Amino acid sequence: MKLMQDMVDYLLTAEKDKREVEKITTTFRSLTIEEAYEIQQKLIEQKEKEGLHRIGVKLGLTSKAKQEMMGVHEAIYGYLMDDMLATDGEPIPYSGFIHPKAEPEIAFIMDEDIQGTSITPEDILRVTKFVAPAIEIIDSRYLDFKFTLEDVVADNCSTSKFIIGDRWVSPQFINLKEIGMNMLKNSEVVTVGTGAAVLGDPAAAVAWAVNKLGETGRGLKKGDIILSGAITEAISFKSGDQFEVNFADLGSVSFSCK
Repeated sequence: MKLMQDMVDYLLTAEKDKREVEKITTTFRSLTIEEAYEIQQKLIEQKEKEGLHRIGVKLGLTSKAKQEMMGVHEAIYGYLMDDMLATDGEPIPYSGFIHPKAEPEIAFIMDEDIQGTSITPEDILRVTKFVAPAIEIIDSRYLDFKFTLEDVVADNCSTSKFIIGDRWVSPQFINLKEIGMNMLKNSEVVTVGTGAAVLGDPAAAVAWAVNKLGETGRGLKKGDIILSGAITEAISFKSGDQFEVNFADLGSVSFSCK
């Protein structure tokens, strides 16, 4: 128990100090994925004790290419806290990061609680009030952004900041699998993709998360924000850079780094 708390303190201190640290599996090589999720849970509980609130869930490793690269067969999840949400178009200080990267995503906003272990994409669409364009800024605490699966899960899946566009649309009006998008960095297109890059269907990714949470008696709550997973690779940025993500039929979302 104390060892896990030591790892939680290690990761939280690195996050607060905006400082790279050695991955925890350098020392604790036998760390399992179950233990990594335990560390993640304790890390979130510590943040809550310090006054923050959970407002949703994020998905990671939602592309087959990323899963193959990490040698895994399923996605991963972490938690979104209220201090991570930034305003669309807002300048975000680079001093708050270590080595950030931007990812284009589709956000789901829940209209009902949902829990279980046999949830389908159709179930997710039924309880989703809105979908919206989003950008997640990931920022691993680990040296050179290098880690194992267990490391990244323990570190709450590299969560940092996220931005949601101001156009929210009912999912019944959007083909989430086929929706196209492009991401611009400093007015130049750097990535393009479609919703199908996220486990074939962003709603399927959210269903996976609910089923995974359901294994431990947890689920999603009404009002939760779910980042369904990166549609393309993450793009690094520095102070002075600007990003804009444009979705067909869903609008755009942007931020600048100051």
